Amino acid sequence: MPRALRLHSDEPRCRIEMLSDDELPDLDVHVDVAWSDLNYKDALAVTGKGPIVRRYPLVPGVDLTGTVCASVDARYDAGDLVLAGGWGMGEKHWGGFAESMRLDPDWLLPLPPALSCRDAALLGAAGFTAMLCALRLEGAGVQPDAGPIVVTGATGGVGSWGVQILAQRGFQVHAVTGKPDSHDWLRALGASEVHPRANFESDARPLEPSRWAGGIDNVGGRVLARLLAQTAADGCITAVGLAGGADLPTTVMPFILRGVSLLGINSVDVPYGRRVDAWKQLAALPRALFDRMEVEEIGLAQIEPRAETMLRGQIRGRVLIDPRR
Repeated sequence: MPRALRLHSDEPRCRIEMLSDDELPDLDVHVDVAWSDLNYKDALAVTGKGPIVRRYPLVPGVDLTGTVCASVDARYDAGDLVLAGGWGMGEKHWGGFAESMRLDPDWLLPLPPALSCRDAALLGAAGFTAMLCALRLEGAGVQPDAGPIVVTGATGGVGSWGVQILAQRGFQVHAVTGKPDSHDWLRALGASEVHPRANFESDARPLEPSRWAGGIDNVGGRVLARLLAQTAADGCITAVGLAGGADLPTTVMPFILRGVSLLGINSVDVPYGRRVDAWKQLAALPRALFDRMEVEEIGLAQIEPRAETMLRGQIRGRVLIDPRR
């Protein structure tokens, strides 16, 4: 019987429970989970501080990596190494915070040979989203010679992978963070300059002097409005998060006078071919990028307190979850 962190609608909300085989979802591929990871969306789900969970009881965790132990789907056999994420895992479908889980085969990808299960979890939804942002910026015509790229929320999972991925692809990356003690680490990841978040939190004018050819924004609210006002002609900002708020107090001026584009990134419902391409490129990243990432490993019992810490903005890098720990 596998252990899992299961969320309930009554208190205590988070419970470590033993799940019987018939409690697992009636889906076609059974995976022994090697690793999962804690993302901002997971922290909102676990704490109940965001409207993430659609039904109770629910095992959270938006992604996982592991080994197929049984399958009735022809695409996967026992012993296959896989990763899974998106498609409502950890929201409306049971996710990765368990020792084993039954999954829909459409949510799975074969683990790229260059990656271990731990590597894939170290990337996780955060690295995948960061790569989607990089590919979207390049697809929109943003090239390294166009000027600096800005990454907000730079010490988080998406932000820290975004800094590394963009720097590795030749961009001049400027990181924005509210953590003064993380400036040196962000430079080690590849940021050429690091800016205090406070510089971006005041109300933006409709247009400000051009600074950015593009960017990855994890914050939303006034920070995103400020980025848009500072984006150069034909520049693009990818929006992936709302840690600073879901509102957007801006005007149409950046869009109609500079041709700025705001590109939304949805990492949940990405078609199979695009997922494979993104993970292929993630698997080709230099080993040094994995080694530079700051990482903490925890077990199921530590998820709830670390989720609270994450929402307080006190975690940088990645938190990996070993469900058997």
